[in-house]
Amino acid sequence: MPVEESKPVDETVSAVDAELKAKQAAAESEGEEEDDEPTTGDAAGTAASGSGAAAAGKKKKKSKRKKAKELLTGKSGSGSSDRDDTEADLKRAIGGLTPQQLQELMALNPALAGELAAASGGATPSPDKMAEMLKKMNLQDIMTGLAAAGKNAKDMASYKFWQTQPVPRFGEDDKTVEEGPLKIQTVDEVPKEPAPLVAGFEWVEMDLTNDDEIKEVYELLNGHYVEDDEAMFRFNYGPGILKWAMMPPGWAKHYHVGVRATQSRKLVAFISAIPVRVRVRNKVITCSEVNFLCVHKKLRGKRLAPVLIKEITRISNLHEIWQGLYTAGIVLPRPVSTCRYYHRSLNWQKLYECNFVHLPNGSKPQYQIRKYAVPDRTSTKGLREMKPADMEAVVKLMDKYMKRFDIAPEMTVEEATHWFCPTVEAGQDQYIWSYVVEDDEKNITDFFSFYCIESSAINNPKHDVIRVAYLFYYATDVAFKEPFDKAALKSRLNDLIHDALILAKLARFDVFNALSLMDNALFLEQQKFGAGDGQLHYYLFNYRANPIAGGVDKKNQLDEKNLSGVGLVLP
Repeated sequence: MPVEESKPVDETVSAVDAELKAKQAAAESEGEEEDDEPTTGDAAGTAASGSGAAAAGKKKKKSKRKKAKELLTGKSGSGSSDRDDTEADLKRAIGGLTPQQLQELMALNPALAGELAAASGGATPSPDKMAEMLKKMNLQDIMTGLAAAGKNAKDMASYKFWQTQPVPRFGEDDKTVEEGPLKIQTVDEVPKEPAPLVAGFEWVEMDLTNDDEIKEVYELLNGHYVEDDEAMFRFNYGPGILKWAMMPPGWAKHYHVGVRATQSRKLVAFISAIPVRVRVRNKVITCSEVNFLCVHKKLRGKRLAPVLIKEITRISNLHEIWQGLYTAGIVLPRPVSTCRYYHRSLNWQKLYECNFVHLPNGSKPQYQIRKYAVPDRTSTKGLREMKPADMEAVVKLMDKYMKRFDIAPEMTVEEATHWFCPTVEAGQDQYIWSYVVEDDEKNITDFFSFYCIESSAINNPKHDVIRVAYLFYYATDVAFKEPFDKAALKSRLNDLIHDALILAKLARFDVFNALSLMDNALFLEQQKFGAGDGQLHYYLFNYRANPIAGGVDKKNQLDEKNLSGVGLVLP
């Protein structure tokens, strides 16, 4: 499930943020070039010209270092005039933001917001105060305050637990590495009993087939799981989608781990996992896909989250699963990929009344309603709802399409049936929508799917929930044309996703969300998706993998040229 409540970002804010990140990327690039330069010249040069080559090497390195330093510090040099112009341009752009836009910019750059808060005595300054402080900061201070990893970057103290775990470290050699497990164990080395909890709490297995127990789980999640930074929206789960997410083929009760208060018997913490097979480039590994880590707000100072992670790891290891897969909206050591959220309004008026979107400067509500209107009917010939009988053809198409990505799921027909065409129990709301396209010979040429998670609109006088559609998996045989025709793929995906938006609107969805993964960069902007303020980081536990493109560039903008290597959507 999504682990980040993301909202659309104003286009002006996105442009300013991209400019800031471009300057930061330029500074980092200068540093990388410096590191690549030899300290004393290469071996051939040294052999040929002795100390003269060594001196040249040192001089070249010093030049690189000097350029990077001047970029950030603005110390005198031939580029100081350019630096002054850059600083003036940035300050002019920041100074032109409205208070709301300035708050969005700070949400995208929490480390910079933290510097401003610290400078103002620890309290978050008002937008006017922020603008005044930014005007007084030089370029070096602004750049230092940027969060390189984006929204929700954690401070280093938060990594104490992860430093004890088999995960890649920040600061390790970033060059290409051999991919594979970081730690090899046997079942005999795994503790047979869970670690003791603090007094007053005890471990339990939650039985999700029991109506009372699954009610406890969704009540805990609905009250204490992910919400946005302003506490305006919180994921709102029902029992149907929770069973869908946590009880696919291969599920087991021992992967549904809870913590109860001993006296009250109240469920105060939960974590779950499901066994999945994932291909990471040319290797297929079995992982525990970890999800729904949730701790009651009143107990978050008791460090229950690391204990829950250790316990789900222990249980997985006892069943000979040694790798883990998880996502987070926060930065942990160390993401294998990072994708950005994008949002497409379907019911703009409702989203505006819920403060999910804002009225752009110079616009009017009726203009936005008209902008995001969609037709009443789909246009793709042969489009129909997916049926269980389609599964073999869907899996065959999906397998071929997913081979184009560096990380992707390996699904059986049984698993695909569960994810795309589950049996919805009587009285439950639909939570997954799946469609195929059939040609004149009844061959399935395309499919797409999306699922629903409602978000509670906290303390909103007009609306209780926002119905949110999340783009799930899709595939099209247009991708297999020889030679590869990127323009044709782009056209076909735009047609399919346009119809997905129409179907989502007919199903009463208010907004359609997608990440920058797979081939999404080919249609997000064309289908009027706006960049969000949230990111989703992908992690592999006990497995070292080289970085995988997340579909955005160093400016955090869509990278249509290179696209993404991520073919994995965690429901």
